[in-house]
Amino acid sequence: MTGIASRGQLRMSFLRYALVTVPLILLLGSLSGWLSNSGYGNAWFASLEKPSFMPPGAAFGFAWTILYILMGIALAMILHARGARNRGLAIGLFAVQFLLNLAWSPTFFAAHRVGAAFWLILAMLTAAVATTIVFARIRPLAGGLMLPYLAWLCFAAMLNYEIGRLNPGAERLVPGATSTEISL
Repeated sequence: MTGIASRGQLRMSFLRYALVTVPLILLLGSLSGWLSNSGYGNAWFASLEKPSFMPPGAAFGFAWTILYILMGIALAMILHARGARNRGLAIGLFAVQFLLNLAWSPTFFAAHRVGAAFWLILAMLTAAVATTIVFARIRPLAGGLMLPYLAWLCFAAMLNYEIGRLNPGAERLVPGATSTEISL
């Protein structure tokens, strides 16, 4: 044997990474949405006027499940690329964009901060583009797995913008749980 590890051993190493990253990202993403009471079950969100291109509620759960799985696989590919140039940068960028991702639902659904959520999603999109570029330089397939996420973020940013435009003062429609505002 001329290599340090066989193909089978390398495959198993990647699978071990994926068995951690995929469920972890899926769990954290789902937990962020659940704790924020995201979706149509949220009374504040249900009261907002929605743009005509707003998909049904079930589409969001389906889309985010797929996207989180793809992100987890892409991250596992990068974690598995030991010794790759810019691997640390790629992992750091992924962490930044993912933390921004986890912060979006609490900002939008729990805090009712439509404008802040829009700026947050733009920052998330910027970080996700940088992540995708660095991922693609290390493992082209990992970069490719991030492309549906980028497309969805663009769509989500349009939805966020339109909801803000259609609902000026949405932050005050229903005070948030942490609000000291009193409606008369």
